[in-house]
Amino acid sequence: MLAGNILVTGTNRGIGLELVKQLAQNTAEGAHIYACCREAEGTRAEALRALPTQYPGKITVIKLDMSDEDSISAAVHAVSRQIGADGLNLLINNAAVNKPASPAPLSATGKEHMMEVYETNVAGPFILAKMFLPLLQRAAERGSAAKEMGNTMSCRRSAIINISTLISSIEKCPETFPVAQMYPYRTSKAALNMLTRCQAEDFKMHNILVTAIHPGWVRTDMGGEEAPLTTQDSVHGMLNLMSSLSNKDSGKLLDWQGNIIPW
Repeated sequence: MLAGNILVTGTNRGIGLELVKQLAQNTAEGAHIYACCREAEGTRAEALRALPTQYPGKITVIKLDMSDEDSISAAVHAVSRQIGADGLNLLINNAAVNKPASPAPLSATGKEHMMEVYETNVAGPFILAKMFLPLLQRAAERGSAAKEMGNTMSCRRSAIINISTLISSIEKCPETFPVAQMYPYRTSKAALNMLTRCQAEDFKMHNILVTAIHPGWVRTDMGGEEAPLTTQDSVHGMLNLMSSLSNKDSGKLLDWQGNIIPW
């Protein structure tokens, strides 16, 4: 079971909203979820704003635009003030955009799409993790119980989970490309995988686990109605997986059931 201070981005709908719901239901006593979204006061976040009432004292909604460094900085400061000395145990980078609309063929894709998607899907998680690193280190230092058991890394202690995708796999591109070209989304998530590998190498000295997870093909606005997985099943699988991650999983790309996806 996950515990401590947990922050999730992109939580106003789909997988992000379901992550907040299931974390509120299934985390250890004393856990707190920081649910971040771009338009926290807008109509698209009504379902998210209702959750703190359903789970009193367990959820804080934070405004966060992953494409805006000032917004990221403001969110980090807001969370830091609330967390205090405990540190941040788990950062889930779920927020992502896909432009132009699927299937996003080459003919419809311009430079502006590539840059906008990269800014949110790669630069955003990079800056957020960089700014939260002191709080992640603080949580890692406090997690002495895991260290005593000889397994220094876990999502209960200190971890970054980057939500990636099967279509980020360069090896599997010949299989997946005909279904959806999605140049900006594919290339941004491949870059997120490299960010995951770099962070895993960089942060292992601090005992901070960094893993990328593919949530499956999920029935969301982005996934479409043909997708076989519900958000409930995908998130249930991912949270089970996160609860079991350890040193051996840092720097990997796994699917929601724990299978390794080739780069």
